Amino acid sequence: MTRNDGEGPPRGTPGGDSGGGRAGRSSAAGSAAEKSLRVLEAVAAPGGPHRLTDLAAAAAVPKSTAFRVLASLTAQGFVRTGAEGRYGVGPRLRLLSALVGGGEPASIGRVLGELQRTTGQTVHLALHHGEAVTYIRKVEGDQPVRTASRIGMSMPLHSTAIGKSVLAHLPDAEVRALTAATGLPRRTPNTLTTAAALHEELAAVRARGFALDDEENEPTIRCIGAAVLGPSGRPVGGVSVTTVAPLVPRAEIEAYGPAVRAAAEALAPLL
Repeated sequence: MTRNDGEGPPRGTPGGDSGGGRAGRSSAAGSAAEKSLRVLEAVAAPGGPHRLTDLAAAAAVPKSTAFRVLASLTAQGFVRTGAEGRYGVGPRLRLLSALVGGGEPASIGRVLGELQRTTGQTVHLALHHGEAVTYIRKVEGDQPVRTASRIGMSMPLHSTAIGKSVLAHLPDAEVRALTAATGLPRRTPNTLTTAAALHEELAAVRARGFALDDEENEPTIRCIGAAVLGPSGRPVGGVSVTTVAPLVPRAEIEAYGPAVRAAAEALAPLL
């Protein structure tokens, strides 16, 4: 079948290189990368989420090419699809933006600021990728003691409140694969280091709607977190409140649960 979308090498010239060398393959790869970047730039343009037709026109590629690129970017988390088949910025692209000093919608800042004012404690927003979560926002609390966390810091899943809230919303098979890959290293005497203990904890997280890190990742630090879910119900990250354990007893931090869950729900359409 003859291809008519402008993609791929001419028939009879594998790789588009009549000499059979590497030059053709390198050129084709570069062309594909350029098209992917143009599509990604179009997705990130103001006014999104965007229609496929508009993205193809903005990126100057055929609709079939734009569709294939968008399918790949969506699978990798750089793009998200929403109502009516439109495409918008995904969580991994927001993470890259945060890591290089970019911003996010002002409404995200308002949600995090309200949670900080409600609790008086430090608030974190993190995105999930692979075997970790990465902080993209931090709002300092009112306490004189400051935590060592920073934007861009990656944290484990099994020993943090955000991480456990993410794991609680993943399929069991995926949780088993992740825990097998990381090995559940002990970070404090309170860390859950067996699959059985972690799975029991994740069931409790699902039941109450939030996760606790009771000095499991760092001594003297106690956190509560809830997952931020994407349109499909899959977690894209989470939001947490971080406290200094000697100053805030467990019962008090558990009382922040409704506020943390409400913040996670408010953040869902913004990530």
